[in-house]
Amino acid sequence: MKKKALVLALGFAVASLGTPVKSDTTGTTGVKVGILKCNQIKDSRVNLLIHSTAQITCLFTSVNGEKGATYQGETGIGLGIDLNWDKTETLNFVVLGVSLDTGPDKHPLSGIYVGAKASASAGLGGGVQVLVGAGKNQFTLQPLALETSTGFGIAAGLSYLSLEPAQ
Repeated sequence: MKKKALVLALGFAVASLGTPVKSDTTGTTGVKVGILKCNQIKDSRVNLLIHSTAQITCLFTSVNGEKGATYQGETGIGLGIDLNWDKTETLNFVVLGVSLDTGPDKHPLSGIYVGAKASASAGLGGGVQVLVGAGKNQFTLQPLALETSTGFGIAAGLSYLSLEPAQ
């Protein structure tokens, strides 16, 4: 699953480079649909220097404050450097779409997102990542604020986030 997700993510990144995306008057891409908050599952991080993975659980909250779909998945660096130890992460993303309508799908954010990531920590730390793609509605995930983390290390490179409905 992990290798397949990585190959798909890299393929999507190359394919999406030429995809035009609308901007609103604030300069951000699309319409704000909600917030996605993801937490790393304890002791699930695997670092292989140029590739890393961590299992996550996520909750989507719509712009009107309704708690929405829950997701599970994996995130990490697909290609880059990841030298982190004893790290836990909380990722918060603004979810942008072409419209506020996420459709009848109960898990419209399911899919693979790719983008760039940079983070550093020494005890407490932070980072940022921007991800695009996935889902039938082609959502973009932009950082709500700095990613929060604990641990020691640095990471930078092509990042990915794979989401599926939580079981």
